[in-house]
Amino acid sequence: MKHLCLWIMLLISMISTTPHLSLAQQTNPVQPNSQTTIQTQAPDQAAGEQLSATTNANILLSQTPGHGFSLTTILRGFAGMLVLLAIGWIFSKDRRNIPWKTVGVGLAFQVVLAIGVLYVPFIRSGFEFFGKIFVKILDFTNVGSQFLFGSLVDSSTFGSIFAFQILPTIIFFSALTSLLFYWGIIQRVVWAMAWVFTRLLKLSGAESLSVAGNIFLGQTESPLMIKAYLAKMNNSEMMLVMTGGMATLAGGVLAAYIGMLGGNDPVLRLEFAKHLLTASVMAAPAAVIFSKMLVPNTEAVNRDVEVSKDKIGSNLLDAITNGTSEGLKLAVNVAGMLLAFLALIAMINYILGFIGSLTHLNAIIETNTDGRFNELSLQFLLGYLFAPIMWLIGICSQDIMLVGRLLGEKLILTEFIGYISLSDLKGAGAFLEQKSIIMATYILCGFANFASIGIQIGGIGALAPGKRVVLSRLGMYALLAGTLASLMSATIIGMILG
Repeated sequence: MKHLCLWIMLLISMISTTPHLSLAQQTNPVQPNSQTTIQTQAPDQAAGEQLSATTNANILLSQTPGHGFSLTTILRGFAGMLVLLAIGWIFSKDRRNIPWKTVGVGLAFQVVLAIGVLYVPFIRSGFEFFGKIFVKILDFTNVGSQFLFGSLVDSSTFGSIFAFQILPTIIFFSALTSLLFYWGIIQRVVWAMAWVFTRLLKLSGAESLSVAGNIFLGQTESPLMIKAYLAKMNNSEMMLVMTGGMATLAGGVLAAYIGMLGGNDPVLRLEFAKHLLTASVMAAPAAVIFSKMLVPNTEAVNRDVEVSKDKIGSNLLDAITNGTSEGLKLAVNVAGMLLAFLALIAMINYILGFIGSLTHLNAIIETNTDGRFNELSLQFLLGYLFAPIMWLIGICSQDIMLVGRLLGEKLILTEFIGYISLSDLKGAGAFLEQKSIIMATYILCGFANFASIGIQIGGIGALAPGKRVVLSRLGMYALLAGTLASLMSATIIGMILG
């Protein structure tokens, strides 16, 4: 660990005088609109303003200069990292056997990757290249959406854009993923990444494949690549399979979030594509760190890396059809989930607002939050609860309740709700610093929420029925590890942004 810290400090010192080059360094403050109502009940107006005003200085992140490194931001970043590691240590099932070398290598992997994406031209260009692919996928999806829905696609309201542009992206990307899987392209990429993880992080072959697969696939699709090994996995290996699913995002929803946050602005789409891709890749080593801290491995493991040979379809057309069907199911599930959750939030906020009005809490809240929250609401309570954690990881004091609210929505509801709220808040100019928007993008990256525990027990349990009890016991640990992984990525990126 001592040598690791020296190497990290050396890397930071080497780039501390480097000029800022991209969105990542945009931390200039934005004056919040004190009249903005930050609620989930009516996202249409705020989102519409976001999509129609993408040239506004509050939204065009790429035009905002950065503050640069300072000793304060570096020390605060290290302090945040230590706090997150301390939480992992406190909740560990076996503190004596925590693999500190693996933890150190994983942290170094994250730091080097973050520095590379933000400051090293060829690495940044590589992520931008893949980001452009995702942006192009959005354009291709729009062609199909235009044919089916016509002028509805051009609506300026968020609801129409979400229904006729964002959800179709999930369907198309699912079909494309199935096609790439049928051709064996995804398996080869995953195998290469798994080989690296096995050597660097000392994981078993099956663990590495699962973690690498989660960068591209969902939390129930990735285990399909190792289904022959699931029944034989020990608790530590199963924990990593679950944590990897919690800490990362599937490609289909990743493309949807790019469209959601970037709106119709191609520059913003590319910038958010780069950050979301970086967040998903950084989440892999972070998942390893906290999974192995919470449930260390004390048994010998098989380090051979072998991908399942199963095909996703009998031929090319069958693969595309299967992928389209799965994508349609996911899109309908997402739409139904959002309808139910948003209605539930509106009902809860109505009750809380009524209580706040009777007790005069609403006026107190509006006064003490400078209008960012105008009444007692679920968002206010979540922001208040998670604000201390947000401050510890480097969010500016003025934005900690807003970002804390987003983390709470992700945990209790889903990351989809969190990204919708982030899109609304960003469009309304509610954040004081653009750095908060970037860090929130990383915090929300991942399926770490209570519903995912049930999804994993059902999905992975169907592949390995004998592991259902283990999955149930590890569910809360995986949720904690996945959350800590996202927070660690955000802490590191915030520290490097300065």
